[in-house]
This record gives sequence, structure tokens and C-alpha cells, in this order.
Amino acid sequence: MRIDKFLNSVNITKRRSVAQDMIKNKVVLINGVVAKSSKNVEVGSIIIINYLESSKEYEVLQIPNTKSTPKSLQHEFIKEVS
Repeated sequence: MRIDKFLNSVNITKRRSVAQDMIKNKVVLINGVVAKSSKNVEVGSIIIINYLESSKEYEVLQIPNTKSTPKSLQHEFIKEVS
């Protein structure tokens, strides 16, 4: 699954366009490499999002099969590392 779709489907971002904008501004990294929208996410990947005053790190546990997942099931797909 593409990184922009993944961020939206597991409720890290509210809209796919927001995820694409974050990727365009080079604040999203996958395994330490700046991500492009077309980059695929795999189980075990580490996603780092650099916000203005902090950064968050997530580990991919599972790839969703649907376009969106309930926020209550977010823990099944990602685990916040820091």
C-alpha cells in the first residue's frame, strides 16, 4: 500500500491530501529515508513523522485491506514507538 494511502487509512492523517502534502514537504520518513507518495509500506517498516516541535515514530504491524479503518482498531495496524 502506498504511504499516502496508508497514513490516511490508519487514521494518522484525516485526509489523503494532507498525507501527500506532508510527504511533499519531506516530513515523512520510511526506515530513515525521505518518503515519496508512491513508496510502498511493508510490515515492519518504521515511519517517522517530523512535526514542528516533535516527531513521532510508528512501526507498521499490518497493512489494512480497506480504505479506512475505525480509530478503535488503529493499534492493530501501527504501534507508536516514541
